[in-house]
Amino acid sequence: MSNLKSQIRVAILGYGNIGRAAEEAVKAAPDMELAGIYHHDDCLDKISNDKCQISNDNSQFSILNSQFSNAERPVDVVLVCTPTREVQKFATVLAARGICTVDSFDIHGQIWSLRTALDAVCQANQSVSIISSGWDPGTDSMVRALLQAMAPKGLTYTNFGPGRSMGHTVAAKAIQGVKNALSMTIPLGTGIHRRMVYIELEDGADFKTVEAAILADDYFAHDETHVIAVESVDALNNVAHGVNLVRSGVSGETHNQRFEFNMEINNPALTGQIMVSAARAAFRMKARGEFGAKTMIELRPIDLLPGTIEQNVKALV
Repeated sequence: MSNLKSQIRVAILGYGNIGRAAEEAVKAAPDMELAGIYHHDDCLDKISNDKCQISNDNSQFSILNSQFSNAERPVDVVLVCTPTREVQKFATVLAARGICTVDSFDIHGQIWSLRTALDAVCQANQSVSIISSGWDPGTDSMVRALLQAMAPKGLTYTNFGPGRSMGHTVAAKAIQGVKNALSMTIPLGTGIHRRMVYIELEDGADFKTVEAAILADDYFAHDETHVIAVESVDALNNVAHGVNLVRSGVSGETHNQRFEFNMEINNPALTGQIMVSAARAAFRMKARGEFGAKTMIELRPIDLLPGTIEQNVKALV
């Protein structure tokens, strides 16, 4: 990889919890520089890097103008840190301009259709989109794939939490009549979860109407969900989360193989870090001419790491 540029220019689109965490991870990366932070909301008071270019225009595509491609050195990768349901429209525009993207799209049942749509755009425009690159889906997906390779026959249970789900929280906040929201994921075992959704209502909003809308949303419709009205969501808020992955299965013809993976995390910090690592992989894939949209389980793990192949093989194998 000695022929690759020493610094990968990374821009961040969206400056919520994940965008701020991604900014920290880019700054800490030895092979990256922050090319800009772009957001259509008013976030000037939140920006901690005074070298960044900021956009406050409320037009949804104005932030994707020529500043990404006409800079003195073009942006290599854009981290799409927008809400999940806005990912496709932004990633499509960027990929069509030949710019690599990374996102943390987290609606599991829609990942393949997103991959298919973005893959066609990337192939036509020689770009790379790494989708669903948070920790679940994302690195947990890679762990599940590895465990299945170790025991091809068996069952894997993914138990989330207890902790705050960013995707579910954003979905609840988007419901009409909701001023603020917090969605907590409570593991019940064997991959079954309870959603505890705490909401502050807008003035005049009807709780029953809001509750029905939340329960009907695809984020919540498949799990036991309880909606609770509170005076202050901020008084409850906590970004801690975690996962417990368990697989029991068969290696060859030998039964009773059991593997377990656990972590307790700061949710946005880990998501932002994984996206930054995926940006490195996207940059390297494009340099090799490997265009298209990919999920995390399709990546070479070594591409996620700074340093050369020789350095990482010697250190990790």
